[in-house]
Amino acid sequence: MSRKPSSIRRVEHAEAGDLPGWVVVEGRPTMQTAVQHTSEDGKVMSGTWRASPGTYHATYTDYEFVHMIAGRIIITPDGGEPVEVGPGDAFVVEADFKGTWKILEPVTKHFVVVVG
Repeated sequence: MSRKPSSIRRVEHAEAGDLPGWVVVEGRPTMQTAVQHTSEDGKVMSGTWRASPGTYHATYTDYEFVHMIAGRIIITPDGGEPVEVGPGDAFVVEADFKGTWKILEPVTKHFVVVVG
C-alpha cells in the first residue's frame, strides 16, 4: 500500500488539553489526545494518548480499552485498591469509573472508547 487511508491520523496531530471529567489533583500533568479513527455512527473511537507525570481524578462516562505503550500509572478507584500498569499491559476502564490516575513516568497508550 503506497498511501495510508484518509481515516488514519498520525500522533503528531494530537490535541493538547485535559479531557472532560479529568481534574488535576497533584503536580502539573499535561495530556495530548490523537483520535485516529471514529466509526461512522460515532460510537467507537480509537487513538493515542500521551500524558506527563502528575495526578488526575478521572470520571468516566464511556467504556475504554487501553494498551500501554510506555510509562507507568497507578490507577486507584475511589474507595478501591491501587493497580500499577506499565508498558505492554492491557486493561479496561468501565463507564462508571471514578478515581485517580497517578502518572509516574511519561505515558503513551493506545485506546478504544465505546461511547455509551
